[in-house]
Amino acid sequence: MDMSMDGSMALTSGEMLPYLHFTPGDMLWFMGWVPDTTGAMVGTCIGLFLLALVERWIAACRAVIEAHWNQRSQIVRADRASGKLPVSTRPDPKHLSSSSSSIATAASTVTMRGAPPFILWHDLSRGIVHAVQSAIKFTLMLVVMTFQVSFIIAIVVGLGVGETLFGRYTSIAEH
Repeated sequence: MDMSMDGSMALTSGEMLPYLHFTPGDMLWFMGWVPDTTGAMVGTCIGLFLLALVERWIAACRAVIEAHWNQRSQIVRADRASGKLPVSTRPDPKHLSSSSSSIATAASTVTMRGAPPFILWHDLSRGIVHAVQSAIKFTLMLVVMTFQVSFIIAIVVGLGVGETLFGRYTSIAEH
């Protein structure tokens, strides 16, 4: 980068201005993606708006799925505590003596652990969704680091609209 520029700073293809600006020509994620026309800027802003909207939708889906898994886990815990265990896990009454049945009853009333059990499908799904959501957040962060105000406004408005549309699902899931 030539540091001997004087006066106005010319933005060549792919160079970033180190301050907030509306000047087109910032590199967006790849060297080949440099929106430098008005149409390209508008299209990029629409795409960033939609990407921010998708990020909020994924957050809502994740919260709803977590709430569903939590509810199912509580049902299983309640069934185990009340003795409504699945047939395969019930002890055979013919093999129990009176002392062992009292031990089994005491064991069933013991408080279950606080953390939900590890269920491969649930935890694998949770990890994948979190990784996708984090990748989108980092991608949006990289766009904000271009200091292009049009991009920042598109992202902020997209996140706001997404929260307006999908935020009620995350708030319901938390309760």
